[in-house]
Amino acid sequence: MARPDKAAAVEEIKQQFENSDAVLLTEYRGLTVAQMQDLRVSLGENVSYAVVKNTLTAIAAKEAGINDLDEFLNGPTAIAFVNGEPPEAAKALRNFAKANSQLVLKGGHWDGAVLSAEDVNKLADLEPREVLLSKAAGAMKASLHQAAYLFTAPMVKAVRTVDALREEQDNAPASND
Repeated sequence: MARPDKAAAVEEIKQQFENSDAVLLTEYRGLTVAQMQDLRVSLGENVSYAVVKNTLTAIAAKEAGINDLDEFLNGPTAIAFVNGEPPEAAKALRNFAKANSQLVLKGGHWDGAVLSAEDVNKLADLEPREVLLSKAAGAMKASLHQAAYLFTAPMVKAVRTVDALREEQDNAPASND
């Protein structure tokens, strides 16, 4: 029979899994309390960073329908529960890990897929959402402009041909037959 405090901890972690857009797992061995606080601040308001027990996390993840995280649940583990844009959180973790070699990215889970440490780094390389949306809008605008040009080109060519024929007819000598 599970102890009530452990059952409550599993339920809390399960809720965080279910309510998060993504989860990113790290190893924090060797970080000081001050460094952990700095990391939490750098992650921002949309990310909850918590040190977790691996066995309770594995149970909570399975209950939340997330499998395949067991490979990351070894050693001291902390999880960033992301409510917002996962690339921003991944970038903050990667930047902190560059400055503090004790922080190690293990992997994560986003949009139904398990992420390796390499995948988290790729996620961190994504441009912000606003930039991607503006690029998509620019591409659509260019496509529309190109389509409009293609539709008007035949008419413009026809008008120019008719004008050239008219000019040729006006300049032609009149025949007196």
